[in-house]
Amino acid sequence: MTLSWKKAVLTAAIASTAVSTSVWAEKLPGEGVSVQPVQSTVAEETFQTLIVNRALEALGYDVQDTKEVDYNVAYTSIAEGDATFLTVGWFPLHADKYTMSGGDEKFYRKGQYVSGAAQGYLIDKKTADKYGITNISQLSDPKVAALFDADGDGKADLTGCNPGWGCELVIEEQLDAYKLRDTVEHNQGNYAAIIADTISRYKKGDPVIYYTWTPYWVSGVLVPGKDVVWLEVPFSALPGERKGVDTTLANGKNYGFEMNSMRIVANKKFAESNPAAAKLFEIIKLDINAVSAQNMMMSEGKNSASDIEAHVNGWIKANQATFDSWVAEAKQAAL
Repeated sequence: MTLSWKKAVLTAAIASTAVSTSVWAEKLPGEGVSVQPVQSTVAEETFQTLIVNRALEALGYDVQDTKEVDYNVAYTSIAEGDATFLTVGWFPLHADKYTMSGGDEKFYRKGQYVSGAAQGYLIDKKTADKYGITNISQLSDPKVAALFDADGDGKADLTGCNPGWGCELVIEEQLDAYKLRDTVEHNQGNYAAIIADTISRYKKGDPVIYYTWTPYWVSGVLVPGKDVVWLEVPFSALPGERKGVDTTLANGKNYGFEMNSMRIVANKKFAESNPAAAKLFEIIKLDINAVSAQNMMMSEGKNSASDIEAHVNGWIKANQATFDSWVAEAKQAAL
């Protein structure tokens, strides 16, 4: 072997190694960038948040532990840059929070992560059928309201929304609009605790009235159409910038709430500086039935942090091709 030939082989080998190393050491778009996710204190939103976190990690981002905060704090923190994103922003329910915290000037919000979320008031089917109750306005009659009195004050005990949630504002608006203040008590506190008490009363055979939303495990325990029924409202009545919006659904029913979507809300400056993350936030989608199924597992006792991590791992494994396609498309946006 001549010296020149040896040199050529060595040069080729070095070049090949360099190319191989560059392939394996592909620089990910999120390398060196730390992100701070936030979510509400509703544990059933952790699954959705962790899937987004995992996708960001696959893009190279340094994802900090998710902080649980009130929705109002979440929007304010993201607007100010103290947090990066909220995975479960409810829209149009959170429209006023979004606007009051800075709107499109402060936030990046594209795409719909989870679509088709319903909300409204339900009562047990036994009482509905016996007394012909189909509309919440019927509770303006003290005799009808008293059927749902759990504490002896003569008022219907409505299991409602945590203070600070978007649904709280809607319920409060509607109690006035439908003239229910004198006959209905809006019970607030920790929703998980008060809905558990509501379910216990239902199982004892007591009449119940409550607010809930989907996807959430409650409708897997108290099944609409079988155990409970949705109540309609006499007319649309929403607070703030949504005044005048018609909440009648495509099927002609009016349950008082618009259909909602869970949308990712991120800090606008972060999104502008991180096109890969911005693209991910826009394109990632999760089927509402997957969320309902996971929430049901939590209601059955599989609700520890390790349980939820296992649910996330299982979902990603079962949907690996879809997950990988999100990451690949997000990477392309950074080129």
